[in-house]
Amino acid sequence: MLAQLDRLSPRASGLADGATLIDRYLFEQQELTAVERFAQKHAADELPLQSRYYSALLPAAPPGPDEQYAFEVDLDACSGCKACVAACNALNGLDDNETWRDVGLLYGGSDEQPFLQHVTTACHHCLDPACLNVCPVKAYEKDEDTGIVRHLDDQCIGCQYCILACPYDVPKYNRARGIVRKCDMCSGRLAVGEAPACVQACPNGAIRITTVSRHAAADNCELGAFLPGAPDPQHTQPTTNYKTNRVFPRNTLPADYYSVHPEHAHWPLVFMLVLTQLSVGAFLVAMLIEQFLGAESLQGMRSVHAGAGLLFGLVALGASTLHLGRPHLAYRAVIGLGSSWLSREILAFGAFAFFAVLYAVSVWLSDHGGATASALERILASAVVATGLGGVGCSIMIYRCTKRPFWNGPATATRFLLTTCILGLATSLVTGLAGTNSASAQSAASGRILVIGLIVATTLKLLFEAALFAHLGSRQHTPLKRSAKLMTGALARITKWRFALGCAGGIVLPLLWLRLDRASSETTMASVLLAGQSAALLAGEVLERCLFFRAVAASRMPGGLRT
Repeated sequence: MLAQLDRLSPRASGLADGATLIDRYLFEQQELTAVERFAQKHAADELPLQSRYYSALLPAAPPGPDEQYAFEVDLDACSGCKACVAACNALNGLDDNETWRDVGLLYGGSDEQPFLQHVTTACHHCLDPACLNVCPVKAYEKDEDTGIVRHLDDQCIGCQYCILACPYDVPKYNRARGIVRKCDMCSGRLAVGEAPACVQACPNGAIRITTVSRHAAADNCELGAFLPGAPDPQHTQPTTNYKTNRVFPRNTLPADYYSVHPEHAHWPLVFMLVLTQLSVGAFLVAMLIEQFLGAESLQGMRSVHAGAGLLFGLVALGASTLHLGRPHLAYRAVIGLGSSWLSREILAFGAFAFFAVLYAVSVWLSDHGGATASALERILASAVVATGLGGVGCSIMIYRCTKRPFWNGPATATRFLLTTCILGLATSLVTGLAGTNSASAQSAASGRILVIGLIVATTLKLLFEAALFAHLGSRQHTPLKRSAKLMTGALARITKWRFALGCAGGIVLPLLWLRLDRASSETTMASVLLAGQSAALLAGEVLERCLFFRAVAASRMPGGLRT
């Protein structure tokens, strides 16, 4: 307090002795704070600016025609200190535990001549970025002049499809914000001639920004010249250039090459996929029954069957929104219809739900009015099945486009289509054939046909899933071998339950139903068996779809040691 009074005294401030207290405060406000004095000196270039130290790490001129900015990493200078990681987090204002740059480790050689190499990696600003191609809301853009791939946070709905599609594990989901974020090469700093945070922070100058020819970068990717242990560069054509004067040993591998860890379960997607395929399968089987076995096979149960199929479909679509970080913006998801299979899936299942509602209402009116199936109902049924199968096809393409071996096109199609068949048959048995023993002989025969079809389809699916375990004998540590090791290791309990429920619901209980059908006229026991097998099959398919997400081997850049 005394110090403040002395500072405000007329003599200390240079004011006249008759100055009032207000005069003293006004005079004090004219004085510059320490921050303001520092800013003035900085603007006048009176301090050694940081640019003097990193100017050599920036290109002399912006990219020209057919050029773009790219990271260049001098592996010989990288010590693995992670200063770049800390600087990226601090200067970009990232949340705790949020990183846009990572440091991995390569190792190899022999006991006599061991080889270790640290690798710093961030977004590669690819020539053909997968994140941009798959985004359903066009939340990514590739600058035509600089080639920088930027993420538009305001546009993002948090579907995380870009995370599944990027082979380099670049986009990171921020759960608190409900969106994905990624490195943009500090484009705001580059625009004013300032280096990105990682370039400024590296004590050895291992990271720099260069301009590269897009044609030359594409040619390098064609030759597979990128980095040992990294995903195939031909997928997205990354532009980062890793240079070294050393020769990598032939056995160079990432430090986490043999580590296998379960991925996220994505439970909303699990239920969405299973229930949409159940719904589509129910409508498909019902249409086939009426077409080939006669409408009498579902006599009196058509409206119940259509209502059940519609209910499961609507629940599935509702569950899908729970996977979004910003579900209130789900309406944007059709913006990327021209390039994103996710947008196409949403449109297809939206049309499926629309036609399913119309069909269910039409069938209900027909059943309660005593009318037979009209031409309009048959048209609506065909539209429901066509749009539903289109949606399942889009679901297959969503995961095929990620280029993960476990999600390859034929394997994913086999899984999804057999699930559609199995759950469609089970639902049809419950809703339309629960009273088989009290119905006509034709209806009983139809029930036996559907049960036999269910046993065959379930057996085929379980054998297909079990075929993955053959990769355990492979000498190479392939992605499919990693998936098999996960299913027999960390995910063994889920795997056992999946096969147990599948066998019980798709083979054992249906066989008991067939035997009961021949030997007994009790409908209560038959209904219990049908309900039990449907519940077991549904639970088994949910666990299979959980393994579909958790056992996949996700590609990424070389990482560090993982326990």
